[in-house]
Amino acid sequence: MKQVSVSVDNHQYPIFIGENLLSSGSLISDYIASDQVLIVTNPTVKELYLQPLKDALSSFQVEVFEMSDGEVFKSLETFEKIMQQMLLKGFRRNATIVALGGGVVGDLAGFSAACYQRGIPFVQVPTTLLAMVDSSVGGKTAVNHPLAKNMIGAFYQPQAVIADLTCLSSLPAREFSAGMAEVIKYGLITDFTLFEFIEQQSTALLARDAKALSSIIERCCQIKAEVVNADEREQGVRAILNLGHTFGHAIEKAGNYRHWLHGEAVAIGTMMAFQLACCHGLIEQSYVERLETLFLAFNLPTKVPSSTNADELFETMRHDKKNISDKIRLIVPNGLGTVIITEQFDRDQITQAITSCFD
Repeated sequence: MKQVSVSVDNHQYPIFIGENLLSSGSLISDYIASDQVLIVTNPTVKELYLQPLKDALSSFQVEVFEMSDGEVFKSLETFEKIMQQMLLKGFRRNATIVALGGGVVGDLAGFSAACYQRGIPFVQVPTTLLAMVDSSVGGKTAVNHPLAKNMIGAFYQPQAVIADLTCLSSLPAREFSAGMAEVIKYGLITDFTLFEFIEQQSTALLARDAKALSSIIERCCQIKAEVVNADEREQGVRAILNLGHTFGHAIEKAGNYRHWLHGEAVAIGTMMAFQLACCHGLIEQSYVERLETLFLAFNLPTKVPSSTNADELFETMRHDKKNISDKIRLIVPNGLGTVIITEQFDRDQITQAITSCFD
């Protein structure tokens, strides 16, 4: 088992990475604050992993909230249902929420923990690659609004993150590939050695080799921990984690949060950011092609249908929460494994980058 530490203000918590961690009662019970536990999960994960977790928590009073599967259900309506169940069951302010699932479950469970009685403890048990390397770490919690993604939320850190690599064996191929988009992102923003490792180990990673997966998950968590330690509330350097996300969130919204998985939208959004940077001399075309080759190796999309409305995507980007003025704030590459945070691009330039990724 590997361990990465996250330290934010006066709160420090561990990320455990290893196999067969889900059923380790002694591991998770150390981070349960009282006898009351609410597990938030979805039908797919419930069938696979709920019972081992309940067995590990057999000495606690466990309730389960089962939410429907999909980004569209990361909503205020689902949040309200969680609040109602906790109130009806008499959950106290020292109860613990356990998020068992992917990014949607983790975001919603974390936001619920942040809000219930002004904040109760929660533990992240991510079951997807994307959640293990990204959404479960760093304390971003949120629900979506019909007008914008993740616009209602809080920075709220978990007590622990328990990443059981065994869960990845049952992950559908499309979900696994979506997670790899976030893994590749880490190599692009700060650690080109990681990018090269992914290139070299693509066959092993696609085969879900435990050693290769453990290495990339640990490195991604280390990078995220370093960034979050320096800038929890995204006032500066943490924004680099959003490479591809401003374009990507607009792509997700255009598909009504049903057409694209988050990682797929991030892959396309990253290609748009790279095309934008290349067009304005920040990177070489060969770097763009190298990235596209790697995305395609992991069966990730790099383009949107030509029927996509570029102006609609731009308008969505104008309302992105990362913007701090009337200009769109973007993360773009300026070298191998390095990026900049910039507002230098205008509507025409951004729209051109979008259309350059039309199929």
